[in-house]
Amino acid sequence: MEAKKIFSRSGMTNLLFLIIILVILFVPSAKAFMIRGLMEIGLFRPDVASTEKVKDNLPAQDLSGIVFNDVSGNSVDLGNLKGKVVFLNFWATWCPPCLAELPSIQEAWQTFNGDPDFVFILVDADGKLEATLKFMKRKGYDFPLYSVASAVPENLFSGALPTTIVFDKQGRVSYHESGAANYASPRFIEFMKKLKN
Repeated sequence: MEAKKIFSRSGMTNLLFLIIILVILFVPSAKAFMIRGLMEIGLFRPDVASTEKVKDNLPAQDLSGIVFNDVSGNSVDLGNLKGKVVFLNFWATWCPPCLAELPSIQEAWQTFNGDPDFVFILVDADGKLEATLKFMKRKGYDFPLYSVASAVPENLFSGALPTTIVFDKQGRVSYHESGAANYASPRFIEFMKKLKN
């Protein structure tokens, strides 16, 4: 009798639903796919209208000494980027919300790539640049990849992935968010353009 119950239409539906839930919970790419779908319907929008979320507007001199290395070993110091809009993102290849937002970051990068007023620094939080570069190549991402080369103040990055910070041209925090967001949304692109002017 129990076997008939399991193989009934409702039993199979329940089993399929359970399998889908388990896949979403335990397979990072499946979870990222689900989050990306929610982004497409308008959830996970970057909150650029509210500056109350930003706890600290750091003056540019406080950013000096926060250093990142690119894949060639070249260093960039945040303190030296005054006069540019800086998009800084901490992520990892095993992080489903990170994977979900990467296509939108790639699109934003392509929008501003070549404009000398914008700098994108995407930081591999694990520091495994070779493995991350292989992942990026497979996915068709070409945004600039960095590793952390100095201490990063906790008020900027507390370890939550993904974390995104946008600095204005004066070196002040204009946007700070932990969690996935759609950085290719027209509202966010407009926000970035306003920071340039």
